[in-house]
Amino acid sequence: MRKLKALASNYPFNNVSLPWEDRVNDLVNRLTLEEIQDQMAHGGGGKQSEPAKAIERLGIGRYQWSTECLRGDVGQNATAFPQSLGLAAAFSPDLIFRMAQATAVEVRGKHNDFVKQGIYLSHTGASCFSPVINIMRDPRWGRNQETYGEDPYLSGVYAANFIQGLQGNDTRYVRASGGCKHFDVHGGPDSIPVSRFKFNAQVSERDWRSTFLPAFRKCVEAGTYNLMCSYNSVNGIPACANHKLLTDILRTEWGFKGYVVSDGGALHIVVSGHHYLNNSVDTAAACANAGCSLELGGGMNPIFMSILDAIKQNKTTEDKVRELVKPMFYTRMRLGEFDPPEMNPYSKLSSADVLTPEHKALAVEAAMKSFVLLKNVNDTLPLNKTGTIGVVGPMANDPLQIFGDYTPSPPRNVSTPLQGLYALASRTQYASGCHDTTCSTYNSSAVFKAISGTDINFVVLGTGQAIEREGNDRPDTELPGQQKTLLQDVINNTPPHVPIILLLFNAGPVNISIADQDPRVSAIMECFFPATFTGDALRHVLLNDVKGAAPAGRLPFTWPMWASQIPPMTNYSMEGRTYRYFEGEPLYPFGYGLTYTKFEYIALGLSDSIRAGDTAKGFFIIHNNGSYSADEVAQIYVSWRNKTTPSPALQLVWFDRITQVEAGVELIQVDFEIDPKSLALWHPDGWYIEQGTLDVYVGGQQPNQKRNASSNVIHTSLDIVGTKYLGKY
Repeated sequence: MRKLKALASNYPFNNVSLPWEDRVNDLVNRLTLEEIQDQMAHGGGGKQSEPAKAIERLGIGRYQWSTECLRGDVGQNATAFPQSLGLAAAFSPDLIFRMAQATAVEVRGKHNDFVKQGIYLSHTGASCFSPVINIMRDPRWGRNQETYGEDPYLSGVYAANFIQGLQGNDTRYVRASGGCKHFDVHGGPDSIPVSRFKFNAQVSERDWRSTFLPAFRKCVEAGTYNLMCSYNSVNGIPACANHKLLTDILRTEWGFKGYVVSDGGALHIVVSGHHYLNNSVDTAAACANAGCSLELGGGMNPIFMSILDAIKQNKTTEDKVRELVKPMFYTRMRLGEFDPPEMNPYSKLSSADVLTPEHKALAVEAAMKSFVLLKNVNDTLPLNKTGTIGVVGPMANDPLQIFGDYTPSPPRNVSTPLQGLYALASRTQYASGCHDTTCSTYNSSAVFKAISGTDINFVVLGTGQAIEREGNDRPDTELPGQQKTLLQDVINNTPPHVPIILLLFNAGPVNISIADQDPRVSAIMECFFPATFTGDALRHVLLNDVKGAAPAGRLPFTWPMWASQIPPMTNYSMEGRTYRYFEGEPLYPFGYGLTYTKFEYIALGLSDSIRAGDTAKGFFIIHNNGSYSADEVAQIYVSWRNKTTPSPALQLVWFDRITQVEAGVELIQVDFEIDPKSLALWHPDGWYIEQGTLDVYVGGQQPNQKRNASSNVIHTSLDIVGTKYLGKY
């Protein structure tokens, strides 16, 4: 192979002085159709789905496309950051950017070493099938944990920062290439009441454009190299064979130049699940003609191995498939594969850059920032160290379930909640109460013993991937098994003077109305799946003993009060879903979260009017007039007055996490800009900014909500002068 590479070095595609386009065209034009077929059919991911094959006559090596980088190098011994939904609760574009940077360093470092060793197994490449930016539209969906919550704007901001952090800022080379998924209208069901492999998401054009597409458009604008088409059908057409989705919207309207990869085995499912077509030749042609470039295998013979037959039968064309593979080789070129290593700064990374002290510290910081304080009666938190604590519940000392799905390999030295709580007292009495998080059997006597004679009792409940994960939806939002009984027993058997603190480790919301409403439960903290350093982060937050430990997270989803507030999983209308269209009072609203201090929003500066299409620029001033230094998550919402076009009741248009606002020291001015696209409404022919008046709200929470955080919300109005058509996208 080394001799062949030396001979191939004279080919124009190896000439570093040529433009990228010329190099890609030269390489692809040299490929035979058989070689193109092999490249399209081998995206990795299954026993029979090998990595992209070497093309020895051109000196081109193998390449592994199948790598997951959701919050660390999945499946590898690498730094595990908190699961995505927890990262979303941090409401911090800066945090997701830095997490993606660290992840990319580790992914690329290990990839470089794998290539040197000739290893091309799954999860060894430098092209990521990440992030997941589907909308959390139903609390029971098993994959909610992988998302950034229910809001398209929040998901879009996070997607852009993830892609930019992952791919790096070198002007020539990409550190690791990103790929947003699952495209599109994909948010359950996975298993209940129907399999994702058969499901047809029926969505209106308005909901599609207003809810399910915006985050992916932001991902494309950020420069992603790939998108993954999803298992489901969209309005009767499988996503990976959907020309409107993959060509009309993605390429024509958005100008996407990258490649589309199928979800694992999704091309087979076009036949076996959706029964849209009945043979591999027609399926290969339909998916290629729609715009799918690469097949991620599912342990079956690849559908794209029928590309040659499809060309011979005039069902697709040679020109079409050559165009489809160009972005795949462009990606490999931008990763540096065809240039001398000394030109590429990322070629210097290695496994020595994995699990560094800096990355571990970032993982602890991320976990602390992900926690959401839901209840804190009489300022129970933060705590001082005490004598004896009781710790009960199946999530207290389970080192696997606190990771969630799609994680780096859990190390042996995981810091569990129980290990973090040990530091709070001189004596700890512990009982799981349940064998595991399913809690099918319950040992009440052990629980009663653990909570007897204590100064504080901690109840540690939740789900974990045993309950909610890819391929496994929840039938309802109840606490699993007998966890509710365990909680009620602690409430009923704890003396009135002993605080009860409920710690939750879950993704989709669970029914904790008894804990919320019972005054005996002093505090509730949502912790999501914080991964390796859970106990360290929990200790710091409960004691507030290090900089940045005071909780400031906000819920990235609406937590329903009643099961009757949740529409059927298979109904893809947005009516009644998410804070934008929710009806009634939730248990906890989107954007809600408490802090240890109190912030006051003092002033809001914004022009009275702007011309349609202009950016709204303004500022607000905040003051921390509480007792603790803390972060503050500021949120800006708009609503449309006297609207004639259907629109959300409320829309998030800006947010940021303002770090370490010192208590009582100074007034802080924060500048903001509102993207005009955030003020546009969908019409049948595209997006318009309409003339009229908007209400603008600034604060640490939604306006006009029944359940309030301690901070206030300030309000002004903004007149839009004129109307502007922004186009169809």
